[in-house]
Amino acid sequence: MNNTIDCTHYVFILGGMMAAMIADAASFPEHDLHYKTPAMVWDEAMPLGNALLGALVWGDGQPLNISLDRTDLWDLRPVPEYYGEDYKYLLMRQWEKEGRYDELIALYETPYHRPAPTKIPAGRIELVVPDGAFKGAQLALVNGTAAVTFDNGAVVRVWVHATEAVGIIEVYNAPGVALRLNAPAFGGKEDDSPSKGFVMGELSQLGYPAPVEQSGEGYMAYTQQGWGDFFFAVHVCRADRDDGFTATWSIASSLEEGDPAALARSRAEAALQDLSGLRKSHQAWWREYWDMALVRVPNEIIERQWYRDMYKFGAAARPDAPPITLQGPWTADDGKLPPWKGDYHHDLNTQLSYWPCYSGNRLDLGLGFLDWLWDNRGAARDWTQRFFEMPGLNAPMTTDLELKQIGGWRQYTHSATTAAWLAHHFYLHWQYSRDRAFLEQRAYPWLEECAVFLEAVTGERDEAGRRTLPLSSSPEINDNKPNAWFPSITNYDNALIRWTFEKTAELAQELGKDDEAGRWRSALAEMPPLATAANGALLVAEGYPLEASHRHFSHLMAIHPLGLIDRSRGEEEARIVAATFDELRRLGTDWWTGYSFAWLASVAARAGDGEAAADALELFARAFVLRSSFHCNGDQSGEGHSKFTYRPFTLEGNFAYAAGLNEMLLQSHTGVIHVFPAIPDAWRDVSFKRLRAVGAFLVSAERRNGETAFVIIESETGAVPVVNCPWTGATGALDAPDMRAAMNITNEGDTWRVTPPES
Repeated sequence: MNNTIDCTHYVFILGGMMAAMIADAASFPEHDLHYKTPAMVWDEAMPLGNALLGALVWGDGQPLNISLDRTDLWDLRPVPEYYGEDYKYLLMRQWEKEGRYDELIALYETPYHRPAPTKIPAGRIELVVPDGAFKGAQLALVNGTAAVTFDNGAVVRVWVHATEAVGIIEVYNAPGVALRLNAPAFGGKEDDSPSKGFVMGELSQLGYPAPVEQSGEGYMAYTQQGWGDFFFAVHVCRADRDDGFTATWSIASSLEEGDPAALARSRAEAALQDLSGLRKSHQAWWREYWDMALVRVPNEIIERQWYRDMYKFGAAARPDAPPITLQGPWTADDGKLPPWKGDYHHDLNTQLSYWPCYSGNRLDLGLGFLDWLWDNRGAARDWTQRFFEMPGLNAPMTTDLELKQIGGWRQYTHSATTAAWLAHHFYLHWQYSRDRAFLEQRAYPWLEECAVFLEAVTGERDEAGRRTLPLSSSPEINDNKPNAWFPSITNYDNALIRWTFEKTAELAQELGKDDEAGRWRSALAEMPPLATAANGALLVAEGYPLEASHRHFSHLMAIHPLGLIDRSRGEEEARIVAATFDELRRLGTDWWTGYSFAWLASVAARAGDGEAAADALELFARAFVLRSSFHCNGDQSGEGHSKFTYRPFTLEGNFAYAAGLNEMLLQSHTGVIHVFPAIPDAWRDVSFKRLRAVGAFLVSAERRNGETAFVIIESETGAVPVVNCPWTGATGALDAPDMRAAMNITNEGDTWRVTPPES
C-alpha cells in the first residue's frame, strides 16, 4: 500500500486533536462491535475478510459458527437465451414498439430468476463449547479480530489474515471444544424453477454432487465439485494445547494454478507453523490501513458507523482480488442462494461501493474493481457487438464474475449507458491519483471505447436534429413496467452520455490528441440539454417530473456523482441544485431504501446543506443497519422512515455512507479544495486526517469551536493546490500573492500549512 507521508511527520506538524488520531490500539477510536447476546442468524454475524476470503462469526457456542466464503466461488453456467437469434437490440426495439411484453419478459427477465449463474458459499466451521454459556463478543476494528467469551472462561478468537488466504481460530481455556467442518447443502436434484423476489432459491437446486470429504489426525477437508469443471477445496488444520487449540483454514479454487486441495492444505499447514509471524503482518496491514485516513466528528452515531463501514471496506477490497459484489466476501449462510444471487449490479451497487476509495485515500483498494473491469472488457466487447451490433464498449448491468450478462429487468440490464457509469471510476482514479500511466493505458482507452459506442447508439436524431437514444430508461423509475422506457432521452442517460463525451475530450486533450478531442466535443454539442422544470429542478425526462418518492436518484446524476452541474458555477446551476434537492426532500422517503439515505448525504453536501447530510447519515445508521453494521435495504427501526421493511443486506449503502461523510468534510470535484464545506452548525469541533482531494493532494484539517484552526495539504506531484480560503472565501493557488495575504501560509517541500490570517 502506497504511503507517501510519514506518520510521525504528521504528528509533529498537526498536534492537538489530530495527534490522538494515529491508528494504534491505545488511541484508535473505540467503535468496535460489542454483543451482549449472541447473533443467531448469519447476517448479524461479525464480519472478517481480506477481499478473497471472508468469514462470519455467529452463534451461542452450541455451536459457534464461522461461515466461510471465497469471492471467486461462482456457478458460471451460461444463459442460453442470450446467445439466441432473437437476442438483438433492434429486435428488442421492435418488440417494445409492438407491445410483445410476454416475449420480452421471457427472453430478458425470466432467466435471472433461475438459480444460476450465481455466487455460492464455501461452507461452515462449527465449534461446540461444552459447559459454557455465551458471555459476550467483540469485533476489534483496529485489527480485524473477533473474540467470543463464555461464562466458563473459554475464549475463542477468530481472524482472517489481511493479505494471506488463511483464517485462524484460537481457543483458550476450553480443552474440550469440538470442531466440525460442514460443506454447503448443494446436494439434491438440479432444479431450474424460477424464484420470486430477491431470494433466488435453494442451494440444493444447483444439483451438485456430494463433497469428497477427508479427515485424519489434526485435519479435516473436503472438495466440492461445482458446475462444469469448476471445483473448490476447504482444508482445516488443528494443533491442540493443554488449554485449547489453534486451527487454521484455507479455501482454494480451480481458478488458481495448481490442485485446489493441495493448495488449501499447504496454506493452512504453513499458517499453523507461523502464527506469530502472521499475526505481526496482519496487524501491521491494518495499522497502515487505518493510518491512511481518519475522521473525528462530534456525532458519535455518525462517526461510529463511518469506522465500521471503512473497516468493512478494508475487509472487502484489495487490488488483487475480485471486486465487491452485493454482499462482498460474506455470502449468505442459510441454505439459500444469496439475495439477488450475490452478483454484480452496475446500475448503482458496484459504483457506490467504491466511492470511499477516492476521498478516503484508499486508491489501491479501488484498483481491484478497475483491474477486473479492464481484464474482462473482452466479454463486454463481445456482448456489445453480439447484442447491440455496434462498435465500441458497453457493459451489462447485472453480471457474473466474468462480466457476462445474467439478465433481469430489461430496461436496466440492457441499458446503453452502464459502461459510461463504470467509466466514471476510471476517470476518478486518474483525477485523484494523477497517475499518468493509468491515464494513458487504462482511463483514456476505456472512456474512448465507451464514447465510440455512445456515438453509434445515439446516431439517430430527434425532431430538432439532436442525438437521441431510442430506448432510454432511468433506474429504477417505473420498475420493469412498459413505461420504464421513455419516449425521450432520460436525464440519467443524457447525463452519462454528455459526461462521457466531455471527459473523453478532456482526457484526449490532456494526452495531446487534438483531433480526438475535437470529435468528442462535437458529439457533445449535438446532445440535447438536460431536462429541467420551470423552477430549475432536474426532471426524469422531458415533461416527466419525479412524481413520487423513489429509492434511486438516477435523475440527478448530473449533480452527484458526475458533477456536471455544481452550485459553484453560477446562479443558474446553483438554482438547479437547490430546486432538485428541495424536490427530492418534498417527495419524502416512503419508498427509499437504506442506500438512498447514504447517497442523500453526498447530494446534500454538494448542495451545501450540512444539517440535511448529517440527518441522513444518522438516520441511516439508526434505521437501516443491522447490529453487524451491515446495511439492509429496509427500515428496521419500526419508526416509519420507509415503507420498505425487508432486510436483505447489500454493501453499497455502507460504502456510500462513508463517502457521504467524507463529502461533508472535504470537496474537490471542481478542482478547488474546500474544507468543511457542509458541516452542521452544531459541529463545533471536527477534524480529519489525510482525506484525498482531486489533483493527488492529501488534506488534513481541524475545526475548533466552530472555526477552522488549520489545514495541511501535501502535494504528491509537486503541483500547487488551489484552495477556497475557509476564513475569507477567496479562491486561488496557494502561491498566489492575494492568497498569501488572505491567510498564513508556510510550506516545507510539497507540504503546505494554512492557518487563519493574523488579526
